[in-house]
Amino acid sequence: MPAGEHTVTRAARRTVLRRGAGLAFGAAAAATLPGCAADAGGGTTADGRTVVELWHGQTDTGRVAIEKLVTEFNRTHPGIHVDSGGGVLADSMLQKLTAALASGSFPDIAYVFGSDLANVAHSPSVVDLTDTFRSGPLPWNNYWAPARDAVTLNGRVRAAPALIDTLAVVCNKKLFAAAGVPLPEAGWTWQEFTETARRLTDRKRGSFGTGWPGVGDEDTVWRLWPMIWDLGGDVIAKDGRGVGFADVGVRALETVETLARERSVYVDPKPDSEQLYQVFHSGRMGMVVTGPWELPDIREAKIDYHVVPLPSYSRKPLTISGPDTWMVFDNGSARSDAAQTFLRWLNQPAQDVRWDIQAGSLPLTRRTQALAAWQKQEAHTPGLRVFTQALQSARVRPTHPAYPQISQALGQAVIAVLLGADSPAKALRRCTDEANAALLIPR
Repeated sequence: MPAGEHTVTRAARRTVLRRGAGLAFGAAAAATLPGCAADAGGGTTADGRTVVELWHGQTDTGRVAIEKLVTEFNRTHPGIHVDSGGGVLADSMLQKLTAALASGSFPDIAYVFGSDLANVAHSPSVVDLTDTFRSGPLPWNNYWAPARDAVTLNGRVRAAPALIDTLAVVCNKKLFAAAGVPLPEAGWTWQEFTETARRLTDRKRGSFGTGWPGVGDEDTVWRLWPMIWDLGGDVIAKDGRGVGFADVGVRALETVETLARERSVYVDPKPDSEQLYQVFHSGRMGMVVTGPWELPDIREAKIDYHVVPLPSYSRKPLTISGPDTWMVFDNGSARSDAAQTFLRWLNQPAQDVRWDIQAGSLPLTRRTQALAAWQKQEAHTPGLRVFTQALQSARVRPTHPAYPQISQALGQAVIAVLLGADSPAKALRRCTDEANAALLIPR
């Protein structure tokens, strides 16, 4: 498929994953359509259909994709009308939802980042979807494990899977050839990654081995979690009283320190990693850790590329996935039931594959992956299959209300190491002190 066709733009996907500054779509809660105005009190149209208010959070091609699916659903489900005209961009959703829940005027469905789910799910207005999805027409175990884990809190399904991805490494084949460095293969190590980055770096030409976001946000942090997991650590310790990376985190940060010390890493000082990707697209970066959403822009930049799974310390496959979710809110049983009907329909393979291809996601389920349409998409997009296969070994960040504070503390530690301001051990001590304090706050 031609680069950029039927996929979300990098900026739009970055909004979903990295949470930059968002803009409101416009008037949200009371958007209506000619001939089917909703009753403000009952949530029905003039012709008796149940109205479902959807805050989809998408922009660009993601918005087009979801609105096409909504139109089809409304056509094929005459008793329900999904109104997708309101809401805000996904990166502003938590703030908007918090205010909406406080005022008692909230949508029926909202697109919520997986990392925000725990902080929204405590609201009594959130509908429990355990029965809906664990006993629905699509077998629960057919969803990829990261999709299931991202929507489950304390053993209950608190949202529907909405979008899933993985991280891998994209290599510039031309720079590898010029440096006489063989392309990496699955099963390589982080030591081999840092050595490769060093060999690819050419200061005279202004080229770097790799890049790393240097803002301290989630984009900076979530690349480090696979390292910590592979070393036997975790985000939060099993007893829940502290972080689970107080020891192994030092080794992970030492890998970052090696890149910084050898000056083989481009540290992007601006949010959204815009400059980092510009350096890669200009042919001055050998490797970039990224997701499938970046492939269309890489192809558009005419980079001859190779995709390989993330390296590890153990040589075992492991990556991270950043799933996002659809949360349902209780505006009465009629609207809640209608909202769940829509989400069950949306997650069926026939609809999921269209959403995946058009909005830049990976298949939510193995059934979707097996469809001819997805197989064709992989065949026409070099390297895409590596991201899909990585779902088998992907893990997710915990659905815990303290996660944002843990992430912020670790982000500052990564920056300190990248900039040479602190040693890995010192940076991690400060990080764990702050993160452990956040975990002690009653919630």
